[in-house]
Amino acid sequence: MLILLPLNSNDIDTASLTLSTEAKFWGVLELKEGKIQKMDFYKTREEIEDFVDVVILPSKNDYCWPFIEENIPVLIAPTQRNIEDIIEAFLFKELYQLEA
Repeated sequence: MLILLPLNSNDIDTASLTLSTEAKFWGVLELKEGKIQKMDFYKTREEIEDFVDVVILPSKNDYCWPFIEENIPVLIAPTQRNIEDIIEAFLFKELYQLEA
């Protein structure tokens, strides 16, 4: 499963989830059997060639229409900011699905 994250840094240990309009990097995280397999960073979303399964945003007020138009499910992480916390919340189904 590939998860798309708008981030403020390209360091997996210190990066924080940020609004899509303020993202300095886009992280594509590969998750297999509940574990992070790898994470690739991109300067722009247009550089990403893989089809992502889901995007995680920090707020329901974030600009999410491009993802909805591409039929990419949008999950909201209202309190989680670092990558480890976001993935834990994802695995335990603690994120909210945004309905268009």
